[in-house]
Amino acid sequence: MAEQRWRIRIRPFDAVNAVLLTAVALVCILPMIHMLALSFSSSHAVDAKMVSLWPRELTLQPYLFVVSEGRFYRAFIVSVERTLLGVAVNMVLTVLAAYPLSKTRRAFGARDWYVWFFMVSILFSGGLIPWYLVITWTGLINRIWALILPGAVPVFNVILLHNFFRQLPPEIEESALIDGASHWTIMSRIFVPLSMPALATLVLFCAVGHWNSWFDGMILMSDPNRYPLQTYLQSVLVRRDLKLISLRDLQAYIEVNQRNSNAAKIIVAMIPILACYPFLQKYFTKGIILGSVKG
Repeated sequence: MAEQRWRIRIRPFDAVNAVLLTAVALVCILPMIHMLALSFSSSHAVDAKMVSLWPRELTLQPYLFVVSEGRFYRAFIVSVERTLLGVAVNMVLTVLAAYPLSKTRRAFGARDWYVWFFMVSILFSGGLIPWYLVITWTGLINRIWALILPGAVPVFNVILLHNFFRQLPPEIEESALIDGASHWTIMSRIFVPLSMPALATLVLFCAVGHWNSWFDGMILMSDPNRYPLQTYLQSVLVRRDLKLISLRDLQAYIEVNQRNSNAAKIIVAMIPILACYPFLQKYFTKGIILGSVKG
């Protein structure tokens, strides 16, 4: 009887919880559905504000406009290359930085100095002009590495992974040291495999950051043929740079407006991340929580 009363008492909470979660899910999903409807609607229907959650006067013209130029495919390849290289560099350097920082002061005497070094880099920045001058003097302008090396060490990710490493039982490392394992072996064969939830979360963070970034491509790439995808789309659909549009596609340019072309841009930009997220989603929640609870 007591168990039955407890079940009855908990039901209202479950109902309220379900309603709130459903509302949050709708808030997240409905804008995406609206963008999808806009991207498949004609310019006339969009200008007349006839589109809500379902396309009106169905057309593929916004997508044809986006993908009609050869520069789109080059920009897509640049973004894929940037994301793959950037994520690899970010994760290697993040692991290499987080592992020693997770040690105690007794094991790593200079730990506090390095922690403050990373913390200062979060709080203070050299500014846009020094950042650009350093990249120029190192000869990286118009190179793919200009989009990767300036942000090669994401400090927030280092802090997350460092906290995750500190939660691993110290007895594991002590046993490995007794057996004669080096720190490199402990890091690569013990810490990294045990930290897959955190690493998957950081991979997702890095991939989203590289894929969605457009400002550095606009600043560091003077050749439009080297633009990453987001910079190319921003140039064509936001700044309306006619130099990036061929005469063959001028009619398509006329037939689209800013709202449905921007909607197509958003949908195209989301597809690769949406394709990757299902494979990492099961690690995401566990990784972000476990990497955040211990200082």
